[in-house]
Amino acid sequence: MKSGNKRVGGKTGAIIALCVLLVVTIVLGVIGVTGLSLPPRGLYKVLSWLPTTNSENWPASLPLGLDLRGGMYVEYSGKAPEGSDANFDSLMEGTMSIIRSRLSDKGFNEANVQKLGTDGIRVEIPGVQDDSVLDLIGAAAKMRFLDPDGNEFMSGDMVQSAGYTLDENGSPAIGFKLTNEGAKIFSDMTSANIGKRLVIELDGVTLIDATVQHAITDGSGIITGRFSDEEAVNIAAKIQSGALPLELTQQKVDKVSATLGQDAVSSSVKAAMIGILLIMLLMIFRYRLNGLIASWALTIYTILLFMLIALFGIQLTLPGLAGVVLGIGMAVDANVIIFERFNEEVRKGRSVKAAVRAGFKNAMSAILDANVTTLIAAIVLLFFGTGSIQGFAKTLLLGVIVSMFTAIMVTRFLMNRFERAGATKTSLYTKVINEETEVEE
Repeated sequence: MKSGNKRVGGKTGAIIALCVLLVVTIVLGVIGVTGLSLPPRGLYKVLSWLPTTNSENWPASLPLGLDLRGGMYVEYSGKAPEGSDANFDSLMEGTMSIIRSRLSDKGFNEANVQKLGTDGIRVEIPGVQDDSVLDLIGAAAKMRFLDPDGNEFMSGDMVQSAGYTLDENGSPAIGFKLTNEGAKIFSDMTSANIGKRLVIELDGVTLIDATVQHAITDGSGIITGRFSDEEAVNIAAKIQSGALPLELTQQKVDKVSATLGQDAVSSSVKAAMIGILLIMLLMIFRYRLNGLIASWALTIYTILLFMLIALFGIQLTLPGLAGVVLGIGMAVDANVIIFERFNEEVRKGRSVKAAVRAGFKNAMSAILDANVTTLIAAIVLLFFGTGSIQGFAKTLLLGVIVSMFTAIMVTRFLMNRFERAGATKTSLYTKVINEETEVEE
């Protein structure tokens, strides 16, 4: 009697668990498409994150790359000024940082600035078609050293080098060295203004607001403050790049129309939706109840994947969408391996419960091998790729991780709960020649 009561209780609990998960899936799906406003008075909003085929209603939480939103991109080659012995990589990083700051200050927050090859810079600005933005990118950085009265006594071209260092207390600081002309001017200024403020500006933005501790007569010194390691490195790079900016030569300019981008969005999402629907139908036809379970898990996968893309702010490009679709294929592939192992166990005469346990055990090594190799490839592309290749790598990496979670956790949960809810006939899952030969384990 106790055994029967336990079975009934387990069945009821399994049905409740399935109903709860179904409700959660539907709610998240609806919120993902429509968004949600929370009280009081709708001040707290959850933005929608699931893509639609209408490009005009694409969720604001999913930033679009240049090829989908339209805009322009420009490629430069960089060259250190003649006679400069400054570190080229530092100049490159500083120049890129300056370009990012300029674009951000002008409201182009989605602009993407990245290194191209060994000496190139690629700048992508979604939503922009005006060539005047190129003047903003390519103009030489203007650095000013201001005395306590706000007068410019020295310009950035008198800085020979600047870099990260440590002060006498072992804290991060910025070391610098001036040219001979700059050293003389700086010596006169610091001697006359001990205990007063020194301001360093780059393109009108204050980088350093320091107090002169003592006269600096040898043309070199350090700037101390409450800097983190990263802040000291970045500011030093900006100071050096402001003084010795790379000479940028424009190599290529191209534009992508907004209409072309919108068409690409609509076509891509339609193709993905059709593909997902066909996959679901094929899975249901081939694996019966397990196919329905796979379709449910695939729905959860899609909701979670785009939720995480929106949460991490990953910019979607056409290659990025290809990574999403490939991730969907990886998720289905894992389910196919599991179901085939399950079917093998059922055909050996095992019960559904035993087949689920053995099927997952036998499929796990193959799933891990396939996904780990793909993860390694995605990580390599992420670190060594540029531009749209990185977009592909990011979505593929995230997609594989989510697919492993849904295959190992969600699919297993659903199969176990359906079995406990009473779906114990093996004919619900696959064609069995002689069902009377089932063996309970």
